[in-house]
Amino acid sequence: MKPIWHSLNVSLDQLNDTGKNTMSAALGMEFTEIGPDYLRMIMPVNDLTRQPYGLLHGGASVALAETVGSVGSSLIIDSTKQICVGLDINANHIKGVKDGYVHAIARPLHIGSTTHVWDIRICDEHNKLVCISRLTVAIRDKKE
Repeated sequence: MKPIWHSLNVSLDQLNDTGKNTMSAALGMEFTEIGPDYLRMIMPVNDLTRQPYGLLHGGASVALAETVGSVGSSLIIDSTKQICVGLDINANHIKGVKDGYVHAIARPLHIGSTTHVWDIRICDEHNKLVCISRLTVAIRDKKE
C-alpha cells in the first residue's frame, strides 16, 4: 500500500515532540506507530484521565481521538501551504476502563482537498473496544 503521508521524513520522536506543553502531554499521550495509512497512540488510564467513578473519562477519550486524527491530517497536507483544524467530532463510549493504557488507531475514511474524515478506534490492553469516534478535519489554505 502506498503511504498517504505528504512526507515520510517524520519519526515518532518528532511527533511526540510536537505535543510538548499541550493537553496531549498533560494527559500522557504518546505516538507509538506510523503505518502506511494509520497512526497509533497510547494514553494511560490514571488519576489525570479518570472521572469520579474511577473510569476513563469520556472527554479524555475524545481528546485522544482528536489528537491522533488531527495529527494524521497534519501529516497529509503540505504544511507550507495549508493548515488543518478540527471541524466535528463524535464518540460512542462502549466499555469502561479503570487502569492500564488505551490504544487509539486512526485511519482515514475520506481524504479530500477541503476535509478529511477519520475513523478512530480506542481499545484497552486486551484489544476490547472502548470507544469509537469519527473526526472531521477542515483543510484551509494559509493566509498570506
